[in-house]
This record gives sequence, structure tokens and C-alpha cells, in this order.
Amino acid sequence: MKFIIFFLGISTFCFSQKISFIYETKSKLNSEKADDVYSEKMILDLKNNTSIFRDLQDKQSDSVKLNNGNGRYKMGVENQFYIKKNLTQKKIEKVLTYLGTDYLLPIEEILNWKISSEQKMIGKYKSQKAEANYGGRNWIAWFTTELPFSDGPYVFSGLPGLIVSIQDSNNEYSFNLVEVKKGGNIFDARTKTVKIDWKKYESLAKSYFNDPYDINTKLAMGKIVTFTGPNGIAMDISVKTKEMQKSILQENNPIELNHKINYK
Repeated sequence: MKFIIFFLGISTFCFSQKISFIYETKSKLNSEKADDVYSEKMILDLKNNTSIFRDLQDKQSDSVKLNNGNGRYKMGVENQFYIKKNLTQKKIEKVLTYLGTDYLLPIEEILNWKISSEQKMIGKYKSQKAEANYGGRNWIAWFTTELPFSDGPYVFSGLPGLIVSIQDSNNEYSFNLVEVKKGGNIFDARTKTVKIDWKKYESLAKSYFNDPYDINTKLAMGKIVTFTGPNGIAMDISVKTKEMQKSILQENNPIELNHKINYK
């Protein structure tokens, strides 16, 4: 009994502190190209059983917003990784920013973890294997009880320790812990949101595909739309639109594969 009380005391103490986890995130946006891998650093900020997962540039942008700045402008809709979690309530929400509006997409898919007895060292942490299905993909995770937080990158959480490494079985997406920062700050600049579902998400993505440079809106407002290439020569905006649409079709390998959009 003393051991249980002692362990609970440590867990409560850890959860009451602010702590940040830096992950290296890799994604293969074109599943047919082995070398088409995009890499970026993302941060999981955790305090009092609530967390925010976002890329480092998003965190910097949110800080600017809180100080009455404009923040970061995002063009697309797909593969935004901004996730808010309430671990106590087991609530997971995905936040998407499109044309200056923050959209809130509740994640209702349940993670049913199957914990294996297999263990290995991940960095300096003794870790244990677990698997679950999410977004039409099978995920292999490694968690450690040495970091007693039932959380992890992106939507992944619910294991008896922090997820230090996770990737899908197709090796198209991976998240790997690279740094732990105690006393990190956590703040939310995206509290005014419009709630949507996956159907509305698809509608937004198709709207972007059809008009990636938001030309129609600008024309309706009486604004002149021009595009200047790297050589300083003005180009037909419709040419750039077709180039962007081609890129979207080639990189149509979303992390939620079961919500892949058919643009044609």
C-alpha cells in the first residue's frame, strides 16, 4: 500500500509540472516515392493532464497571436498536426487553420491498444511495445514508464507511460522523441473555433483544391490577383493553380488514410 501511495504521489507531482517533449516527425506524402520524406520538429506541451501537440513554427505563431500579431498563414487543409488533449476526460481535438479561421475537429475514433511483452531500449529509455489501429493504419508504438505520462505525439495516448516512438506499419509516418524539456510553457491561442466533422473537413479540402490561391474570394472583393515568378515575370495565375493541384494529387497520402479525399 505504501508503494502504491508513493507511486501515485510521484505521478501527481509529475503531471502538475509543465513539461515539453520534442519529436522528430517524418511523413511520406507520396507513397509511391521512397525518397519523398518530409521531416519537421514538433512539440508536445503537457500540464495538469492537458496537452497541445503542434509543430514548433505553429507554437511560435501562436505566441505571436497572443501578443496581437498576425501569426502564421497556412494555405492547405490536409495534414495539419495540431492536437489538443484532455487526458482526464479522454477528449482529443484536431485544430485546422484555413483562410484565417480555426476549425475544431473532434477525434472520436477509439485507440484499443494491444500491449506486448516485447521490450527494448529507445534512446536512454527502457520501452515496451504496443499496437493499435487509427485512421486506417496499423501503428506500432514504444512507450516508457520511466516517463509516467499517459500521452504521446499527435492523437496517440492512453498507454501506461509516454510514447517515445511510434510509426505506422507502412513506414509512411513516424514520431520519435528527441528531447525532454522541464518547465516548458503551454498556451492555447486557438480557443475561438468553428466545430466541424469529417464531411465538412473534406468540403474545406476540396474548396482549397479548386481554388488554392483563394482567387475567387479576392476577385469577389474587387482585388486584383497577380503572380510573379522567381524571374520577376508576371504569370497566368491559372497555370500556378494547375501546378498546385498537381502537387496536391501527388502528395495525397494523409495520416488518416481512411479519410483520404478523392479530388477527381
